[in-house]
Amino acid sequence: MHHLLCGLAANPALSSELVDRLISIADDDIAMSLADRADLSRAQARALAERVDGSAVQLAFEGRLTAADVSPCVRPDAALALLDQGLGRPEWARLLAADPVRERREKLAACPGLPSDVMDTLAADPDVRVVAELALWTTPDMAARLAAHPHAEVRRAVACNEATPPAVLAALVTGKGLPAARHCLVCDGEETPFVHDPHCPRLDCDLPPGARCDGSHTSTVHAMLEAAFRNPATPVEAVVGFVDHPSVFLRWALATRRDLPRQACARLASDPTAGVRADLAENPAIDVSLIRTLADDPDPDVRRRLAHNPRVPLDVLIRLARNARIGATLVPRVAACSPAEVEELATSPDPAARMLVAQRRDVPPETRDRLAADPDAKVIKALAPHPGLTEAQLRAMVDRHGVHVLAKVAANPDASPALLEDLVRHEPAVRKVFREVARHRGATYPALLRCLADERARPVAAGHTALPPSVIEELLADADAQVAEAAAANPSLSPAVMADLVRRQ
Repeated sequence: MHHLLCGLAANPALSSELVDRLISIADDDIAMSLADRADLSRAQARALAERVDGSAVQLAFEGRLTAADVSPCVRPDAALALLDQGLGRPEWARLLAADPVRERREKLAACPGLPSDVMDTLAADPDVRVVAELALWTTPDMAARLAAHPHAEVRRAVACNEATPPAVLAALVTGKGLPAARHCLVCDGEETPFVHDPHCPRLDCDLPPGARCDGSHTSTVHAMLEAAFRNPATPVEAVVGFVDHPSVFLRWALATRRDLPRQACARLASDPTAGVRADLAENPAIDVSLIRTLADDPDPDVRRRLAHNPRVPLDVLIRLARNARIGATLVPRVAACSPAEVEELATSPDPAARMLVAQRRDVPPETRDRLAADPDAKVIKALAPHPGLTEAQLRAMVDRHGVHVLAKVAANPDASPALLEDLVRHEPAVRKVFREVARHRGATYPALLRCLADERARPVAAGHTALPPSVIEELLADADAQVAEAAAANPSLSPAVMADLVRRQ
C-alpha cells in the first residue's frame, strides 16, 4: 500500500483535498513525492514541512518555502538550503556558524554571499573540514588568505577555487612566497611515515585510498597540484613545466587545459598513458596538425574523443566515424557546420559522412527527405527520430531495414498511432521498441497492451495516460511494486479510485 501512496503523491491529477490528506499521513518517501508537485500551495508546503521535518530542505531548495516560513533554530537545515540559494538572512549565518554540528558549519561555508564576520569565524573553525569547504567556495581575498593556512587540506581546496587569484595559484604550485604546510589529514591521525592501505579494514577510517605522508604531506600536496593544474585561473606558465612529470595524474590534468602551448600539447600527444592522450584529443587547444596525428592513435578511446573535438577537420571526422565508435550523438564539429558543409556531408558517397549529418535535427527539409531514402541502415538509424518525417517515410525505413531501425522509428515524435501499433507487432520483435512505444505520446491502448507484456516496458506503460482507467486499476495490484506505483501516478486513474486508496491507508 505504501508504494501506491507514493505514486498517488506524484499524480498530477490528484485533487487538492487528497493532497491535504496525504500530507497528514506522509512519511519521508511520500513527502519526497509531494514536495515535487508543481501545484503544491505555500500553505501545503508549510504543512508538509511541519509533518515531515526532512522535507523542509527539499521544499526550500524548490522555492516552496521562503525565509518567512523558516526558523534556523527549529529547521537549521532548511535555513541552510535558503542560504545556499542566497535567500536566507545574514543573522542566520551568524547563528549557524556556531552550530555544534560540524556538517552544518561545513554546509554554511559553501554558501554564497556570507558576511565577512561569518567568513572570519569559519576560517578559524577548529575543524579543518569546515575551513577547507570555505576555501573551496570563498571570495578571492579570503582564498588568498587561506592559501597560507598551515593545513595542506585547506591549501588543496584553495587550489580548486576558480576565484583564487592567479598569483596565489602560481604560488601554491611553486611554493614561493608561502610558508610550508605543517599538517595534513594523514599526519593528523597517524604517525609518519604512513601509507594508507587501499583495502583498509577500519570502518571508521575516512582517509582516501593510498593517502600518504612522510612529513611533507605527500598525497595532499600532490592533490593540490592536480587541482591547481585543472583550475583554469592558474597561469599556464606555472604548470607547463610539469608536462614530463612522472605522475600520470598531473600530466592528465595538464591535458585538459585550454591554454597549453603547442610544444606542451605535442609532448602530451606521445604520452604513454592512453587516458592522457584521450583528454588531449578532445581539447580545443590542439592544432590541426596534432589532430591529424592523433587520428592515427592506436587507442580507440583516443580516436573517439578526437571526434568530439570542435576543431577536427571534416575529412578527419569522416575517417574517425568509420572506425572510432562515435555513437549516436551529434558531435560539436557537425553541429557547427555551415549550410554548405551540411550539404557536402549529406551528399557524400561515404555513408559515415551522411550518418554524421543525419544526427542534426535542423537540416533543410529537402536534405532530410533525401537522407530518408538512404540505402545505409546506419544513416537511417541516425535520421529516424528526426521530427517532420512522414508516416510513409517512416514505414519505408522499416520496410527496407527492418529490425535495425525499428526502435529509432518508434522514437520519432511524429510516428502515428497506427505505425506504433504495427511496430510492437513486428516479427521478429525488438524489445527496445516496447520501451520506446510505452513512453510515446501517440501510443494507443492496443500498442500499450503489448508493451505491458514486456518486463522492462511494463513500468513505463503503466503510467501512460492512454490506458483505460479499468486497466490502470488492475495494475495497482501488480506484483511488481514499480508497476503498481507507476499506475497510481497515472493521471488517467479514476478520481474515485484515488480517493479510495487514500481512504484505505
